[in-house]
Amino acid sequence: MAHSKASFKPALSDRLFDLFNYTFMTIVTVTTLYPFLHVLAISLNDSVDTVRGGITIWPRQFTFENYVQIFQYEGLLTGAKITVLRTLAGTFLGLLSGTMLGYVLSRADFRSRKFMSVFLALTMYFSGGLIPVFILIRDLNMMNTFLVYIIPGMVSAFNVFVIRSFIDGLPYSLQESAKLDGAGDFTIYYKIILPLCKPVLATIALFLAVGQWNSWFDTYLYNGSAPHLTTLQFELMKVLQSTQGQKSGMMTGQNMAELVKQISPESIKMAITMVVTVPILVVYPFLQRYFVKGMTLGAVKS
Repeated sequence: MAHSKASFKPALSDRLFDLFNYTFMTIVTVTTLYPFLHVLAISLNDSVDTVRGGITIWPRQFTFENYVQIFQYEGLLTGAKITVLRTLAGTFLGLLSGTMLGYVLSRADFRSRKFMSVFLALTMYFSGGLIPVFILIRDLNMMNTFLVYIIPGMVSAFNVFVIRSFIDGLPYSLQESAKLDGAGDFTIYYKIILPLCKPVLATIALFLAVGQWNSWFDTYLYNGSAPHLTTLQFELMKVLQSTQGQKSGMMTGQNMAELVKQISPESIKMAITMVVTVPILVVYPFLQRYFVKGMTLGAVKS
């Protein structure tokens, strides 16, 4: 007996809804990508030709000369090295301190749990201000040191609460079973909690890495007179200031005025913008599959 297969045809309203979704997402994608492609096109275009204007998303006279020239700037390579080091160290230590504190606060048998939670929450709304923080860093002898990039931002109350909420969602029976087998708190943290926290760890790692990579103001405040501790974003800030005609007394290495003579200021800005932006963009696809899950499961529950 032959059975006819009924063909499924979506209703007109469904097709209109899909058409609207595709159109809307296409517009959002184009709007999001255009500034990035525009910057990339200018950075890959001949600097003399760039002055004429009219560059959209494709270089008119393709060249790598802009990148060749900026990589001859001494401060850029030093800044890249320090930025990579601070990003790796800051992300690792931020994860370590955040997960340890989040695990402790998730323990119902921790007597000071409520006090510590309130104390951390207050730091999200109140701070001493820029001047007291500067005085504190100075009195701790962290001026002109690499530690000033790591220690002040090691603990983030927001990150701790997200991690704690994620751990709260894990079955507590796992910890009880480990205790019955003789496992201590550190063993439970290292061998049970951390392996189950991969989604939230990836999410927090992305937050920490982006924050460390994009930071430049701490370099300006605390390490402005230490050229060996300059960062990539700080060098970009100096380049932007110099191309806008502002005089900066913080220049080190090759004089930026000489660099401006070789390529146009617009080419400098766009090429260095690409240099400091692309590396952190490359990291995101590897963490993206954990990102939504980590934010959903680690969200603060009401």
